Amino acid sequence: MEKTLSLKAQKREQTGSTAAAKLRRQGRIPAIVYGHKEQPAAISLDQHSFVEAVHHGLRLFDVQVGRKKEKVIIKDIQYDYLGKNIIHADLIRVDVTEAVRVSVPIELKGTAKGMQQGAIIEEHTDRLEVECKVTNIPESIVVSIKELDVGGVLHAQDIELPEGVKLISDPATLVAACRVVTPRTTEEIEEEAPAAPEVITEAKEAEQEQKTKDSTEKESK
Repeated sequence: MEKTLSLKAQKREQTGSTAAAKLRRQGRIPAIVYGHKEQPAAISLDQHSFVEAVHHGLRLFDVQVGRKKEKVIIKDIQYDYLGKNIIHADLIRVDVTEAVRVSVPIELKGTAKGMQQGAIIEEHTDRLEVECKVTNIPESIVVSIKELDVGGVLHAQDIELPEGVKLISDPATLVAACRVVTPRTTEEIEEEAPAAPEVITEAKEAEQEQKTKDSTEKESK
C-alpha cells in the first residue's frame, strides 16, 4: 500500500524562471498543484524532504499550505539537464476513494533457469502503467524470473498484479527475455567490417587512362 507523507508547502507569489531559480537557491522546489476542477496553485516544497521521499519511491502526499491540506500524487517531475537534480514538480489532487493511473517500477527477482546454461536476461521495460485506488498504489511490482528458461519471454499479461491493481499497459508489452548470446565468428565480423578503400597505383591509374582513351576513340569512329 502506498505510504502517505505530509509536506508543508509555501504559496508562490511570483512565477517564472527567475523566481524559480531563486527558490532553488533557497533549498526549495517550485511545484504546481492542479486537478479536481480547482484552480492550479503555485507552491514550493522543501527540497530535502521532497527529494528524499522521491528517492524512497513515495508518490502520495498530504500537502499543507497554511491551514489547507490536500492529498496529491506526483504527476510529473522535471530534472536539470544532467538528469540529476529535481527542478520542478507537477502534483495532481486526488481523493482516497478514486482510481488513478500511475507508472510503477518493475523489480525482477531470482535467477532464471536459462542462466545456468549461459543465457542472459534482457530487460525490455522497467515500468508498467496500472490503475488502482490512490491508497493501493504499489511501490513496485515484484516479478519472479526463476522459471524463465532459454528462449522464454515475459509479457505484461504474464505478471500477477496485487489485488485491486489493473493493468493499463498493452498486455503484449515485452518485459523480459532469456536469451543465449552466441559469440560472433571471425567471418561474421569481417562481413560487417567496411571494405578497405581501393589503393590506386600508378600502373592502375595508367590502365584506367588507357581504357578511357580507347573508349573515346571508339566512339569517335
